[in-house]
Amino acid sequence: MEDFFKEFEERPELQSVVVEGVELEKGSRVLLLPRPGGDIMDVALADKVAFVEGIEQDYEGRIYLAVTLEDDPGRDLGGDRILGHRFFFSPEEVVPLDPEDARGA
Repeated sequence: MEDFFKEFEERPELQSVVVEGVELEKGSRVLLLPRPGGDIMDVALADKVAFVEGIEQDYEGRIYLAVTLEDDPGRDLGGDRILGHRFFFSPEEVVPLDPEDARGA
C-alpha cells in the first residue's frame, strides 16, 4: 500500500489541460455547465463564469478543475482553499472563455 501512495505523490503536477482545443491553466476563465443529474450545487453553479485555480488528479487518474466564481466577493478565499469558495468540475463540465468574453458568450 505504501508503494501506491508513493507512486501517487511522485506524479507530476498538472499545469494545464486541453478542453475543446483550448489549453486551460491556472487563471483561465471558463463557463460552468455541470452534467444533468448533479446535486443542488451543480444547479446553483450552472452557467456561472469561473476562474481555474488548479488542476487536480485523483487516485484513479481522473482530472478535475478547481475553480472559483468570478462574481464571488470572497474569491480570494478559494485560492487559499477555503471551503465554500472553491469548487471542482471535470473538464467535460466547462467551456473555455476568452479572457475578454462577456458572461454567457
